[in-house]
Formats: sequence, structure tokens, C-alpha cells
Amino acid sequence: MPFRAALLQITSSDNPRENLALVCEMLREARLGGADIALTPEVTNCVSNSRLQQDLVLETEVDDASLKVLQLLCKELNLWLIIGSLALKTNAADGRFANRSIVINNSGVVLARYDKIHMFDVNVTDEETYRESDGYRAGQNAVVAETPFGRFGLSICYDVRFPYLYRALAMSGAEILTVPAAFSHVTGPAHWEVLVRSRAIENGCFVLAAAQTGQHKSTRGHDRRTHGHTMVVDPWGKVLVNAGKTVGVTLVDIDLALVNKARKMVPSLAHTQEFDGP
Repeated sequence: MPFRAALLQITSSDNPRENLALVCEMLREARLGGADIALTPEVTNCVSNSRLQQDLVLETEVDDASLKVLQLLCKELNLWLIIGSLALKTNAADGRFANRSIVINNSGVVLARYDKIHMFDVNVTDEETYRESDGYRAGQNAVVAETPFGRFGLSICYDVRFPYLYRALAMSGAEILTVPAAFSHVTGPAHWEVLVRSRAIENGCFVLAAAQTGQHKSTRGHDRRTHGHTMVVDPWGKVLVNAGKTVGVTLVDIDLALVNKARKMVPSLAHTQEFDGP
């Protein structure tokens, strides 16, 4: 049966408590709008480029206050939730964090988690330089999460530039791909939509991409800007939703029959070939 998804577009600060209050309010709005499952962007709890600020406000998964509240809220609202990602402390010897996507069912139980594999280490311009791997350790495992609505292949932001990950997810049964993002305002206008649509087309999957947007205020470090444009793309590459730059909740009805239809019309997954070289 078709299901209704709610995608949250937010402007997270570097204060997890402040961000949590807004997300909870938006999840209640989503449920009132008939959502069966909600999705949030990358680093829902904290957008920060300051290691000091992150050390002060981040927690491990087992202690994370945002996660605990969201689990309780999912149970209260009878709502599934895919947290695009939380920035979390780990037990890594070098003190680096995890950028972790978390799937919570409508009983408040964590059913799946995925740590971002590809680190955003880029020099976009002289002013826009990122070294995600300085603060975060890369994940090692691709994840497909089973839900009553379908199989979700999990990814995070910069992963979208690596199509082999999505092919592996689709070949493992994913029907819906998630691309939560805090996409650069510099690369976003040129690359965001074409990348999201490409991942949908080449795998015959829905892509649900909840995004951070706008100017993110920082207690420490410099402010950051993100592209916004939360998107939902169907398996034929049609853009069903583009939320622009506005903070808010976007509702969309998803019919997985379109996955089978697209894959029958262009069965590229079945045509995958092993090859040698170059």
C-alpha cells in the first residue's frame, strides 16, 4: 500500500537542545498531516565546525538526549522516523565522532543505524574548505533497513557522489534510498538535483532527501550556509518535491508499485555485468 512520508527541512544551530525542540514540533505537525514515516536531514542535532563546541555538546548514542526524546516521541505519535544523522561521540581512540543515521520504529525502538562512509574533505573555494575526516571517522558498512513501508537503503550527503554505494544497496533489495544532507550552498545549485535524480534513475528507486537550509548560527567557529532544496524523486527520475529554501515539513505519498514499473521498463539492475580492467 502507498504510504505518506514527511521530510523535515530545518536550519540546525550548534545547540542540540534548541534543535530538538524544533524537530519535535515539526514531527507532531507531520503526524497531524497523516505521515507514516518522517525523515530529518544530516546532523539534525548539531551543525558546527568547532571541535571545541562539539566536544562540549555532543554525547554518545547511549547517552544522547535527542535520541532518547525522539524514541519516546515516535512511540507517542505511532510514527516511524529516519533521523538523517546525529553527530555522536564514540569510543574511538582519536576522539573522532560518528555521523550516524538512525531508524526508529513506531514503538520507539532503534532498528538500524548507518555511519557515513564517505568523508567530505574538499576545497570548494578559498573560503569553503571542509575536512570532515578531521572530526569524524568513516563508517565501513552499507545498510538496508526493513520497514513495513519498504526497504530503505541508507546514505548521508557526500555519499551521493559515489554511485557504487547505491547500486550495492539496490542490488541488496533497497526500493527507497535516503540522502539526508547539509549540502554546500556553493556546490548545491550545480550538483544537488542532478545527483539525487541520477541515483533514482540508475537504480529504479525512490530517493528521499531531507536537507538542511539557510544560515546556521554558531556559538563557536564560523557560521555555515547550506543549500536546502529537500527533494523526493520517483524511480523514473521525476521530481515529486522540491522544498526550495524554506524551513518546514513536506508531505508526499509514495507508491512502491512505481519501483517495479520502472525496473521492468529499464531492467538495468538485472543487466549488471562483472568485467576486467582497466
